[in-house]
Amino acid sequence: MLDLDALVLIARKVACDLHEHGIDQWSDQYPSFEHFHSDLDKEGLFVYTDKGTIIGSVTILPENDPFYREIPWQRNHSYVLHRLMVLPERMRQGIGKQLFLHAIQIAKQAAQASLKVDTHPDNYRMQALINRLGFTKQGYIKGMHRIGYELILDDFANKEVDLNVHR
Repeated sequence: MLDLDALVLIARKVACDLHEHGIDQWSDQYPSFEHFHSDLDKEGLFVYTDKGTIIGSVTILPENDPFYREIPWQRNHSYVLHRLMVLPERMRQGIGKQLFLHAIQIAKQAAQASLKVDTHPDNYRMQALINRLGFTKQGYIKGMHRIGYELILDDFANKEVDLNVHR
């Protein structure tokens, strides 16, 4: 609970950074304290810290978004990665990748078939990361104005990861 206010501040910085780069994905209202609180209640919120300071986060939850039914997926029984964010001044240091790798580990430990994620069509930075990690594009989710990607977990090589990620 003590981390939620810090996460909202990071989200506002990330939203500003997205808009400065022409990406209309987040706003001054999204994600909000309520989103992070809900993620925490569902035990799906993880933070990335460096020397005790939060510099990023990710939410990993079972698939349940009705908009995801708009496109065909390769697998059922999947986790979905939501609200991945890293402080703009700490981007390009591999933190987003570490958060993704943590999500992959969590999904594998839960015996999920795949990990899914969506992003705004203009979010070229997130799309580049998703593609580098081996996700495949599954289609355009019209109801959300997002592109859906999926990683089949059996196809992903096991990697030992030392993370600063915790609940």
